[in-house]
Amino acid sequence: MTESKNPLALIIEDDPDAAEIFSAAVKAAEYETEIIASGNKALDRLAVTTPSIVVLDLHLPNVSGADILRYIRSEPRLEKTRVIIASADPLAADSLYGKATLVLIKPISFTQLRNMVKRLGK
Repeated sequence: MTESKNPLALIIEDDPDAAEIFSAAVKAAEYETEIIASGNKALDRLAVTTPSIVVLDLHLPNVSGADILRYIRSEPRLEKTRVIIASADPLAADSLYGKATLVLIKPISFTQLRNMVKRLGK
């Protein structure tokens, strides 16, 4: 199996339907994607990989999205990782404004996410 030349994007989202839509949108922007459905698994994966982009839900099982964002921002190895908050909770999302690269309020369309990821570049 050959390695992909596309950068990695982690989709950290516990709603399977949203995760599939987000993954397809990010793939359409030419990223390899990996879906992670819980906060503790996301932290385990972030400990051993350096994604280019993370699409992050805030309300996750085990570890919150806000805690995952704090981890990403505290880890020098992840300094260049762009984080897109994807949340249905505008108050929680607003509290993280300035810490994330982008904050998007659900519902988020395939086209909206694909276009935002493309604008961020690789």
